[in-house]
Amino acid sequence: MSEPASGWLAGRRALVVGAGSGIGRAVVDAFLAEGARVAVLERDPDKCAALADALPEVPVTVGDATSRAANEEAVATAVATFGGLDVLVSCVGIFDYYRSITDLDADVLDTAFDEIFHPNVKSMLHSVKAALPALQEAGRASILLTESTSAYYPGRGGVLYLASKFAVRGLVTALAHDLAPEVRVNGVAPGGTLNTDLRGLPSLGLADRRLGSTPNRAEEMAARVPLRVALSAEDMAWSYVFLASERSRGITGTTVHPDGGAGVSAAKKRS
Repeated sequence: MSEPASGWLAGRRALVVGAGSGIGRAVVDAFLAEGARVAVLERDPDKCAALADALPEVPVTVGDATSRAANEEAVATAVATFGGLDVLVSCVGIFDYYRSITDLDADVLDTAFDEIFHPNVKSMLHSVKAALPALQEAGRASILLTESTSAYYPGRGGVLYLASKFAVRGLVTALAHDLAPEVRVNGVAPGGTLNTDLRGLPSLGLADRRLGSTPNRAEEMAARVPLRVALSAEDMAWSYVFLASERSRGITGTTVHPDGGAGVSAAKKRS
């Protein structure tokens, strides 16, 4: 492991759920660079193998974050390796490719709902429940849940994705209230992200479609936000570093928005 860039997370022990690619993988790298010890939970065996090969010091648990068993195994591995747990990060997600209610057949609605709410919402509940005893024992701990700009501005996702990410907003609020003062809970709501491996719903025939493979994505992303930037997963990761650090020790129940200023654009449109 390289020397800490600034040591913001020196001594912190973290579990990153959904760490095989995209923002989750960037969070792992940023946390390690800032001095944290990191364990991961990832469903994809190939991504797990790549992680283990690239970062042999990182304990890797292969498992589905929507299940209680996988989360409990990952937490147990982190605690056994590091002697405790200070930070839980969830970057699990699946997309619906902007499907409105008018685009969804009633025949697939039940299946599509489960496919998006199980990873996007239920997985976070299982991760928090499994990690909570260790986080409370550590004290001054932090939970970071990945929201989305879609939960704040319409048109950034379909009806199911938006609803699921709005539910994550609710989790941040409820958990921050319930777990204070031992555990802080905050959200990160990324905007569009370059090279993401975010996939679509199998029931809608989108399982092999990657959002990051959209043609001319960088240009389109930069054009739609005031800062005219196309942000990478590495850009997003620094928001997680800040919220996991003691520099944010007075912040809970809130959300950081690394989205290029999408809220400013929304305000201009309303005025």
